[in-house]
Amino acid sequence: MDTVRRFRFLLCDLDDTLYPAHAGIMKVVGERIGQFMVNHLDVPPEMAPSLRRLFRERYGTTMRGLILHYGIDPEHYLEFVHDIPLTDFIRPNPALSSMLGNIDLTKVILTNASREHALRVLAILGVQHHFAQIMDVRDFHYHSKPHRYAYRRALQILQAQPEECILVEDMPRNLAPAVAMGMFGVLVHNPYVEAEDGTDVADIYVNDILELADKLQPIIAASKSARRQTLRLSRALRKRSTSSAVL
Repeated sequence: MDTVRRFRFLLCDLDDTLYPAHAGIMKVVGERIGQFMVNHLDVPPEMAPSLRRLFRERYGTTMRGLILHYGIDPEHYLEFVHDIPLTDFIRPNPALSSMLGNIDLTKVILTNASREHALRVLAILGVQHHFAQIMDVRDFHYHSKPHRYAYRRALQILQAQPEECILVEDMPRNLAPAVAMGMFGVLVHNPYVEAEDGTDVADIYVNDILELADKLQPIIAASKSARRQTLRLSRALRKRSTSSAVL
């Protein structure tokens, strides 16, 4: 455990992180991405899955690949793929709200989706009041996690250092670059993520998002203790400097 960090921000991924992956939202979003490619770009149905996989591996998201290779309007794409009845998949989660309330950090959503989608998800879960800010793919200029540009933009907007941030993610590939930059990484179990061992890139692993506050409590407590020690030392040095000046 790194006890010298001074954490300020809890950066949370949205989909399949704040609600269980088995809810099925991302499965439907994936289906609508395929429909968009077939209906609006004339991609043959049999080619859509392999093309999506290629773009995800190369650019982080299908959308980024479609922007670069097909010149799509990203706003049209975002509206189309997120046009789903979310209340069929998720419902209010008081336990999640209570857990988030026990984490004394500024909370921010960091998502490759749209702000509108994030607002709808948070409102249904009943946790929107916990989040001071939502950063969506527009804030990243349509780059996406795991591209480092997305994380650099988040830090720029927050005026934060990587060491001040805890990132909560369900995808190891999205966590790895942030941890390499200096963020503290929390991996939330997702049984549908393609085979990849993320335990080596995560500082903490949780089977359920509801475990997060308990797992982070000692880490945040150590961070606050280090901050208090720094403040006391700073005050002592100032006092000593003042006394020396008087003498």
